[in-house]
Amino acid sequence: MLKRKEFILGAAAGLTLAAAATAGGVITWPGAHAEPQAVNRITPVPANGDAFTPPPGAPSSFATIFDQVSPAVVQIDVTVKVDQPQGGAFQIPGLPFQFVPPQGRGGQGNDEPQTTQGAGSGFFISQDGFIVTNNHVVADATEIKVKMSDGRELPARLIGRDPGTDLAVIKVEGNDFKYVSFEETAEPRVGDWVIAIGNPFGLGGTATAGIVSAKARDIDPSGYNDYIQIDAAINRGNSGGPTFDIHGRVIGVNSAIYSPTGGSVGIGFAIPADTAKTITERLMRGQSIERGYLGVQIGNLTDEYKESLGLPATTKGAFVVEVTPDGPAARAGLQPGDVVVSLNGRAIEGSSELTRAVGSAKPGDTLRLELLREGRRQTVNVRAGTRPANLETAVTNDNDGSGMPNNPGAAAGEVVEGLTIAPVSAALRSRFDIPEGVQGLVVTAVSQQSRAGRLGFQPGMVILQANGRSVGSTADFKGAVEAVKSAGRPGVLLLVRTPRGNSPIVLPLQDKN
Repeated sequence: MLKRKEFILGAAAGLTLAAAATAGGVITWPGAHAEPQAVNRITPVPANGDAFTPPPGAPSSFATIFDQVSPAVVQIDVTVKVDQPQGGAFQIPGLPFQFVPPQGRGGQGNDEPQTTQGAGSGFFISQDGFIVTNNHVVADATEIKVKMSDGRELPARLIGRDPGTDLAVIKVEGNDFKYVSFEETAEPRVGDWVIAIGNPFGLGGTATAGIVSAKARDIDPSGYNDYIQIDAAINRGNSGGPTFDIHGRVIGVNSAIYSPTGGSVGIGFAIPADTAKTITERLMRGQSIERGYLGVQIGNLTDEYKESLGLPATTKGAFVVEVTPDGPAARAGLQPGDVVVSLNGRAIEGSSELTRAVGSAKPGDTLRLELLREGRRQTVNVRAGTRPANLETAVTNDNDGSGMPNNPGAAAGEVVEGLTIAPVSAALRSRFDIPEGVQGLVVTAVSQQSRAGRLGFQPGMVILQANGRSVGSTADFKGAVEAVKSAGRPGVLLLVRTPRGNSPIVLPLQDKN
């Protein structure tokens, strides 16, 4: 189901993507997998007999860089208040992972708010005490302390934060701090040396080195960062620390790791310097971060969808799964099932690119969307709104865990491809709690032995579109099915209203040859 854009790293079960930061927080995505890195440490001894001579192109040491920049890197300790009975794991609102209190902590009693301690990293970007870190390091903190490389410990206050890019700015009082600046002009290349400095596992100033492994990694659920992937070791507590290039320039802000254990396996991610500089400068000025907003939920145009819709394999774009009622897109006439192929003349490769392009627009800007609807190209102008601060997936409270009413009664309608369907009526709207304004074909029964049954169709779902066209009668649905069969395509793309929002589903009609 494509209620909102998700991201997955890998394909097998059992790994964790750990936000490399606070109080041992771990984000778990079932389906992720990574193999241990192969290590080859055999280095030929040069002819001069010096086994420590670096190979051509490698630095002789990172010590000079570390000496120069490490005074600007700090440890950030936070206290976070949580409302949770003593001894259990708890979720902090806004963070996608759980905290587990250390054994023996607490003792405040079940009726009093509890606190937990966390730690991350950060770095000075001005002489007068402004510090950059990750949003997830300081979000909901009731107390923030900064520990410097010279041993000083200073109280800090939150200046601003941006959950969309996972960046935040805090400040300590003073005017004589060593600081570093973001590098915007020199674009790091895959293979370039990097050095990461931070506070892994609370150990304090620690340096690790490696290379840029990849760029423009799309691992961000909000879609606002094209992460730099590095293989310099990043562990929990490194979040918010800087990534430097070989010249000691900040090219990124360490933010996440990919790991089966919670420790480094050589896959870390940093927010690029150009993004970090733009956002943190605005936060330092006390500005809030406002982003353009369409009011749609989108997904990638997969090969399966393209095949079902009869679109060329080379077609690229973002598939509109759902349109928010009375949102900017709805007022401009966008519809579920539209495929956005360009924005203001810029080609859209997929959902992430559309999210970033809309997010970079200012509220009130006119967005010119070129889209495919029922196989034809159209242009729609949308006036961008302001993206709400907290967009959350709406989840229906289910009676039996399925999201559909219990004991729906006798099925009504006509059977097509294993689905008993009928047009939305007042009786069916009441029976299945279908909101006013939703039109289509209600699934009243499902043959569990059919392909539809195996896909998880349930009574109460509403088929909104078939083959990219709205359906209001069983004849519409049958016609779409027959058109797909006549074209020799293996399945029909349905847009279905489910308990958790609209979802595109390809219903197979025949086995592939």
